[in-house]
Amino acid sequence: MMKMTFYAQFVAREDQEAIKPLIQRNQSFGVGSVLDYSVEEDLTTEEAERKEVESCTSAAEKEMGEQREKQYRVHRGFGDRRGGVISARTYFYADEAKCDQHMETFLRSIEASGGVCEDGFSAIKLTALGRPQFLLQFSEVLVKWRRFFHQMAAEQGKAGLAALETKLEVKKLQETLAKLGIATKIESEDWFTGENLGVSGTVDLLDWNSMIDSRMKLSELLLVPNLQTGQLEPLLSHFTEEEDLQMKRMLQRMDVLAKKAVETGVRLMVDAEQSYFQPAISRLTLEMQRRFNVNKAVIFNTYQCYLKEAYDNVTVDVELSRREGWHFGAKLVRGAYMEQERNRAAQIGYEDPINATYEKTSEMYNRCLDYILEEIKHNRKANVMVASHNEDTVKFTLRRMTELEIHPSEKKVYFGQLLGMCDQITFPLGQAGFPVYKYVPYGPVNEVLPYLSRRAQENRGFMKRANRERDLLWSEFKRRLLTGSLFCSQSH
Repeated sequence: MMKMTFYAQFVAREDQEAIKPLIQRNQSFGVGSVLDYSVEEDLTTEEAERKEVESCTSAAEKEMGEQREKQYRVHRGFGDRRGGVISARTYFYADEAKCDQHMETFLRSIEASGGVCEDGFSAIKLTALGRPQFLLQFSEVLVKWRRFFHQMAAEQGKAGLAALETKLEVKKLQETLAKLGIATKIESEDWFTGENLGVSGTVDLLDWNSMIDSRMKLSELLLVPNLQTGQLEPLLSHFTEEEDLQMKRMLQRMDVLAKKAVETGVRLMVDAEQSYFQPAISRLTLEMQRRFNVNKAVIFNTYQCYLKEAYDNVTVDVELSRREGWHFGAKLVRGAYMEQERNRAAQIGYEDPINATYEKTSEMYNRCLDYILEEIKHNRKANVMVASHNEDTVKFTLRRMTELEIHPSEKKVYFGQLLGMCDQITFPLGQAGFPVYKYVPYGPVNEVLPYLSRRAQENRGFMKRANRERDLLWSEFKRRLLTGSLFCSQSH
């Protein structure tokens, strides 16, 4: 019964062979595909919580009781990351062999996309490719280094500015670095005499990130500055050899997938995840973009516009692509984890990372989108997928494309909706020549059911949109009946 009803509506079929007819049918209407193998383990809440706690706790924490900041600690009550999540797959770490299996699954999805789609996309999640402990730790380190930059800016009287407008005076920065023992004045003078660093006597956030990247090995990034003690301190006292290997294996799996995407002519879309994983996910995706987006946009990062920091994240990454000359690729979404993120922040006691209202999120979405569209107009090396079921967002994009003279044939602006939803948006765009894609889940019925059942229970907004589609279909049916053109293919 599920296969004939709910599954048939929202899932393409069981495997890469079975999905071909649907993919080809959509292509005939000008609609491409983002393939997403949507199989999940059917775990109980208790099993999910146990796996999450084990995989997010380091050996140092277990042995010595070391604690990270509240936002970046694992909490059993939120260990089941499926809770309150709308239409997003969730992976729980079991072991390295399971991560290798996930990589093989993603490789097959990339191959399938290359075999059945023209200019196709394939979606991946980084929590499927490694132990999430590394993502938590790396995220905390990145956030602390960025916070350190803004604390130094505040000391220089430059608090409250947008990320790219905040610039540190090099001489004062050198004094602070020497005081903290991060670098002697002679060492830091060498850092700021490069082609791109400190030329104007100031350092912005991108210069700062570049300095950190070029001067430190990955393991050394787990040192963070402490302004209170005036010292560099390890985030954790030590990494075990196995933890170090797990970190490197995740990077290797990402590299394998990116190379396969290039080989098969498929764009790789890295999905966004919870805010406590996202800084690391975004940074690792950015590193892939720097390597693989030299000639065109192959790797796309996902930006969640319900985050308060979304605009800063977009503008900083666009500016980096501009300076280094590679092709920027972004998927803009509102976000899938709002309820979970808000509850977690409130109960654990850290600042809510989510915008206060839906209207604020929509404003953020339009602001980020407009910035990228302006970049496309002036630099033609940016690419964006407008992943939205919101008709107003689509209309806003079409209007701005016209105003900025961005023609759909340039294939710089894409649109995306979920399979089975909002066909009244997708297919008219495809017929009008706009690059538009369906996000296509596929997989065996019994293994996709956890994903489908959660979507049915939690995403009531989908049902409202389904009602909208039903009303439109009913109106068209009545029009054709009254005009005697019931089986005519013409639309009005």
